[in-house]
Amino acid sequence: MTRFVAPTTADIIAGVSVALVVIPQALAYADLAGVPPRHGLFAAALPSVLAAPFTSSKYLQTGPVALTALLSVGALQGLAEPFSAEYIGLAGLLAVLVGLTRAVLGLIRLGGVAYLLSDPVLMGFTTAAASLIIASQTPKVLGVVPGGNSVLGNGVLGNALEAIIDPSSWRWSSVAFAIGTAAIVVGGRRIHALFPGILFAVLGGLAISHLTGYAGAVVGSLPGGFLTVNLDLPWASASGLIPAAVLIGLIGFAEPASIARHYAALERTRWDANREMFGQGIANLVSGIAGGFPIGGSFSRTSINHASGAKSAWAGAFTGIAVIAAIPLSPALARLPTAILGALIITGVFKLVDFAGLAKLVRVSPAQAVVGIGTFASTIVLAPRVERGVVVGIALALGAHLYRELTVTVTHKIQDSRLIIRPQGVLWFAAVPRIEQAMQDLLAEHTDIRSVIIDLGAVGRLDYSGAATLERVLAELRSAGVEVDVRNVPPGAARAANIHIG
Repeated sequence: MTRFVAPTTADIIAGVSVALVVIPQALAYADLAGVPPRHGLFAAALPSVLAAPFTSSKYLQTGPVALTALLSVGALQGLAEPFSAEYIGLAGLLAVLVGLTRAVLGLIRLGGVAYLLSDPVLMGFTTAAASLIIASQTPKVLGVVPGGNSVLGNGVLGNALEAIIDPSSWRWSSVAFAIGTAAIVVGGRRIHALFPGILFAVLGGLAISHLTGYAGAVVGSLPGGFLTVNLDLPWASASGLIPAAVLIGLIGFAEPASIARHYAALERTRWDANREMFGQGIANLVSGIAGGFPIGGSFSRTSINHASGAKSAWAGAFTGIAVIAAIPLSPALARLPTAILGALIITGVFKLVDFAGLAKLVRVSPAQAVVGIGTFASTIVLAPRVERGVVVGIALALGAHLYRELTVTVTHKIQDSRLIIRPQGVLWFAAVPRIEQAMQDLLAEHTDIRSVIIDLGAVGRLDYSGAATLERVLAELRSAGVEVDVRNVPPGAARAANIHIG
């Protein structure tokens, strides 16, 4: 924790401004996560209040987000029926385990694991995840009841396609709500960053739904009441959820970490990955016992917080307080068309779809394109266990790195009876044989060669194992009567290896 900073009027205004946006978003993301809408309010309320003292970024707004909701429903798929009491308990337990993962990583100062996911892996995963989320909401905005699992499953793309190609099944009033919502939200952003497009869309949709007697799907009964804390979670199921919780804890932290870094760079201030990891851990722990589900950082709400003039992390706390105050009033949202919630989710994640970025990888780096496209494809194929797509992506990234490390380009030139070898790349024990093979082939082809010069000027790195292996190769050449000279050894390489290769 840093020194105490007193809240300001600007923090209150910013916090309440964000609360007006997070309330309808929380309802939407709860539905995406497979829990009743009111549990989205629980995930947005108390966690924001109690996480505020621990956050590193004064702007970061924590609460329900689309990617974490998708990861959560994937982890819980098949363990219980979505929206059931058993499923709600498991979602809370998952949030607690995610919170413990992040809190421990923050305490032992391993917040830097956020940097372990490469850009191609993140690009492939977020594009696939956003595509799945959009597909899952497509029947909702068209007013169609999907034939399969309406939350997330292997048939989510099929459900979306089936709904799209059959306009006769569309409820046009739902389509109108969705288009109107998207137009207000997207158009409002172009007018001003603080334009309350989501609020206008929700209030307008409620009014129209009441006045017209809208017969399509609506949020339905919201009990209201007050926020409660529940420690009676299905703890016996914890061991089975730990692997997924660890993955969500790591993958889901990439988003708030990116947000915090962005605003730290924007204002030339410091941020602490370990504190942020710990703060996100506290938020998820609280969400789990308050009836919520795993949560993360929201870029859209953080940008509103920043534009509203927030001065400290107190703004996040005031957002949570405002949501707590609004929970008893939530029954007023019962007539809100779910098509509006679907449109809010789609407009929120659409910017994450980056097929252009994946196509660019193909042009500039085929190896990284394999990583990005492979992550995308595996995430789609492995749905609903989308977190496994990231595991595949990490494996591909490691494979690409290993391939790059093994790839050594060897150019040569022959002058009279002298062979000049110039390797390019990283020299380690597994790469040196490539040079050895090249020299053996050339010496066998040109039997008049009496000396070899190895120019290491283009070598990026020469480690101990590489130097030791190279020394063995050179010793064999010398024993065969070939003069050997090594030039432009990388600074410190021979000294670190304590091996004579010159």
